[in-house]
Amino acid sequence: MNLLRTKSVEQSISDTEEPEHRLRRALSALDLTVFGVGVIVGTGIFVLTGQVARDNAGPAVALSFIFAAVVCGLAALCYAEFASTVPVAGSAYTFSYATLGEFPAWIIGWDLILEMALGAAVVAVGWSGYFASLLDGIGITLPTAIADPPGEGGTVNVPAIVLVLLVTALLVLGIKISSRVTAVVVAIKVSVVLLVIVAGLFFVKGTNYEPFIPPSESTPEVGGLDAPLMQVLFGVTPVAFGWLGVFSAVAIVFFAYIGFDIVATASEEARNPQRDLPIGLIGSLVITAILYAAVSTVVVGMQHYTELSTDAPLADAFEHVGHPGFATVIDVGAVVGLITVVMILLLGMSRIFFALSRDGLMPAWLSAVHPRFQTPYRSTIIMGVIVAALAGFIPLAELATLVNIGTLFAFLVVSVAVVILRSTRPDLPRAFRTPLVPLVPILSVLACLFVMINLPVETWIRFLVWMGIGVVVYAAYGYRKSRLGHIGTAPGEQ
Repeated sequence: MNLLRTKSVEQSISDTEEPEHRLRRALSALDLTVFGVGVIVGTGIFVLTGQVARDNAGPAVALSFIFAAVVCGLAALCYAEFASTVPVAGSAYTFSYATLGEFPAWIIGWDLILEMALGAAVVAVGWSGYFASLLDGIGITLPTAIADPPGEGGTVNVPAIVLVLLVTALLVLGIKISSRVTAVVVAIKVSVVLLVIVAGLFFVKGTNYEPFIPPSESTPEVGGLDAPLMQVLFGVTPVAFGWLGVFSAVAIVFFAYIGFDIVATASEEARNPQRDLPIGLIGSLVITAILYAAVSTVVVGMQHYTELSTDAPLADAFEHVGHPGFATVIDVGAVVGLITVVMILLLGMSRIFFALSRDGLMPAWLSAVHPRFQTPYRSTIIMGVIVAALAGFIPLAELATLVNIGTLFAFLVVSVAVVILRSTRPDLPRAFRTPLVPLVPILSVLACLFVMINLPVETWIRFLVWMGIGVVVYAAYGYRKSRLGHIGTAPGEQ
């Protein structure tokens, strides 16, 4: 039983040319960068700023955003080398298949499905709240039963379901149409962010930055499954504020950067992947890190961090200084902007399913490409329906941290895989090379582990349960049906 059989880079690239599995190469470097910015600028910038400033980092919240960007940046350098060397749909799953072997690759693919499905559902629910608030502002009040999330007074979240299904239909129609819609929406929400920065500067008070890093405070000790793994393993009790508070907040604001790796899942649809993918990955991360740091700095300057709202800090900061009109514009930007986050997460998830299916680890019919639109329409529709059900019927508040741990695990594996592929296949042409190997990958692994052990024990347990289900699925289906395990079998004959 060979669980570590690897799929060669050459075979992975060859599979992309099969007529029944060929995707349209229509994305430029700008399209990929827009995708990255579109998925990153979302709940993090509109919600997390207030929560983290008030409870964890104080005015130094910008530093937490920068440190989180560094963690992602180290992983992005590793992703960029892989994506330009193996420009195949599947992101970390495909990279792992070429280095670590089939079973580890399956585990990563299974992990990515969890990350993107829950991420898309959580953002759809957040969008529903903004949408209902906007309607309420113009005199249209949706019944609580169909507008609030389950577990928070609602029965079924209809706006979230409608959003996911509409976005799914758009993705089926074609990658270029999706990228054009994304470009328009990203332009709107980046304009709103820039408005916050420029307009907010006129209301900044220097006294609100004092002290920039508030003195460290002991937080009530968290026990049981809610305790961070760091506390359980090393007896380190979490603290608020101080330098340790700034660093521990990284585990929270990391959610703000979730999804930049989605750019790598679109490798197979890039016109010039060797050049465009590194630009899209690193460019989108740099742009959003600057925006996050600037916005958070302005907001804590407008309103003292102890008074910031945790629900809508940007909008409430403008209301605090007597300009509610700006608050309305920000709410509109949030409603429009979160649409692209859901769209791009669904895009990435459908490509993961497409890659798993093409390799035989999922049923082959899932990898069928639409004859007209050249999109993996079956996997897109199925995953869209699943995410719509999650967003509409399942309480998601306690599951959101699973998105973080799933993403960090993928980052960690890709960082390790870069070192392995450098050793096993030094002959491969690499349009982009991760600098200072193995130092950068090692730092990436350590940074990911640091953030992961700051997550609750309950999150780790749920993550391991999901991984255990994945092992069962692989043993029952994937291992026996794998195309790699049927060398010489023609595609579709298994």
